[in-house]
Amino acid sequence: MSTSTRTEAPAPVAVATRPMSPPPDATWGLSLAVVVIGVFMSVLNTTSVNVALSRMAADLAASTDDIQWVSTAYNLCLGVVVPASAWLGDRLGLKRLYLWSLVGFCVGSALCGLATDLTSEIVFRVLQAAPGGMLPVTCMTILYRIVPKQRIGTAMGLYGLGMVVAPAVGPTLGGYLVEYASWRLVYFVNLPVGLIGLVAAAAVLPKLEGRPGRRFDAPGFACIAGGLFALLLAASEGEDWGWTGYRVLLLVVVAVLLLALFVVIELEVDDPLLDVRALRNWPLVNSLVLIALQAIGLFAVSFYVPIFLQEGQGLTALNTGFVLLPQGLVMMLCMPLAGRITDRFGARWPAVAGLAISGVGLLMLARINPDMTRGEFIAALMLRAVGPGLAMMPITTAGISSLPPHLAGAGSAFNQLVQRVTAALGLAMLTALATGRQAQLWADRSALLTPADERVHTMAARGAEGLAPLYESLQLHVLAQAYSDVFLLCGAVTLAAIPLALFIRRPATGGPA
Repeated sequence: MSTSTRTEAPAPVAVATRPMSPPPDATWGLSLAVVVIGVFMSVLNTTSVNVALSRMAADLAASTDDIQWVSTAYNLCLGVVVPASAWLGDRLGLKRLYLWSLVGFCVGSALCGLATDLTSEIVFRVLQAAPGGMLPVTCMTILYRIVPKQRIGTAMGLYGLGMVVAPAVGPTLGGYLVEYASWRLVYFVNLPVGLIGLVAAAAVLPKLEGRPGRRFDAPGFACIAGGLFALLLAASEGEDWGWTGYRVLLLVVVAVLLLALFVVIELEVDDPLLDVRALRNWPLVNSLVLIALQAIGLFAVSFYVPIFLQEGQGLTALNTGFVLLPQGLVMMLCMPLAGRITDRFGARWPAVAGLAISGVGLLMLARINPDMTRGEFIAALMLRAVGPGLAMMPITTAGISSLPPHLAGAGSAFNQLVQRVTAALGLAMLTALATGRQAQLWADRSALLTPADERVHTMAARGAEGLAPLYESLQLHVLAQAYSDVFLLCGAVTLAAIPLALFIRRPATGGPA
């Protein structure tokens, strides 16, 4: 979820031109495998915890609304720490930051698993999110430092395996642990993975020096952290607080003002936290837009399909995980292939093909209905998974590789921020659409049911028990139709992004790596 080379200063020519020779092929391949462990662990935790929230709420005596803060607090903190990751990489050195992030994430995971009430669980999730948000940014920065330029596409494809295997395995693993053991193991499973990653990183990763003298841009960090926090909080609570309520509108205004002030500050300071001049680069901006549009469909599938399978068709968390597993296997196969294609032919055609296939898969999911079989779900999900498997890493590679070395770190952080913000805002907008459609569909269908209807009259004669099957059937059909509209919109948005993918250019030799 991120990218970079943030050890070079924008201004001092002597630093920017300092040679950074990548290690030999065998060395960078092994180092890349170690880096993938960190990405895998951070993403696995996010996906596996989501399926454990119901059981967690029961054990911690929390309401359904309150338990959502376990995820909300984590996501809010992730967005806040991302901008500081590049500075910390310079301050501590990338290898040291990676090691400390692994340690912090494991400690936070252990505390979350030991929590005795909702308050402590939320506090420990925030502590876990701080290093968890730094891991993807640091991992991508290391990748761009150690991999030779001509092998970036292949490396990104292999790196992407950690990002897709975890979402594929996470729901299945989380469902199994919740159903047959304890939700606390969802956190404790991070400890052996983190320990292996820590030992391997200490032994294998090369020493990647930073720039310790770089000053921390405190005003800039305060502005972007406050702006992102306000924006993500408004997106998370908009449905409950009301999108036109004063609290949500106030948060949006505060977010816009703080983010605008952040841009002004970054253009004036000598050592910007995030160099916004990177956004003058069209290939980077184009890649960020494509990532956002592609991510909307990706997040919609990961959020709404499990809900429908469990609430609409009555599947257990474990069985839901088995339905979602094949799509992850498809992406595992596609990402290394996409990396090799990108190295050989450039990123444009994998991106175009991936967006087209992903859009068609989302349109297949728009056929969602109460009678849709598991086989139909799996087929649609597998086809849709080919899309991000082919397109996501080439699009990211094209954007970051187009930047000069001293801006690659900023491009990495912007890439990560776009994914975080898109996840929150995209799901908020889609949830608002789904909720509104359900209300409208309920009203429309209820108007068609009158006491004069013989079927309704017969059911009503048996009282509430007689009307229950009709209510459940209506509820299921309304839910399916609302989600169908969501997937239809996501498919249309994904297909509409194809023209932008045609503007992707193959970067000239001599980019960030």
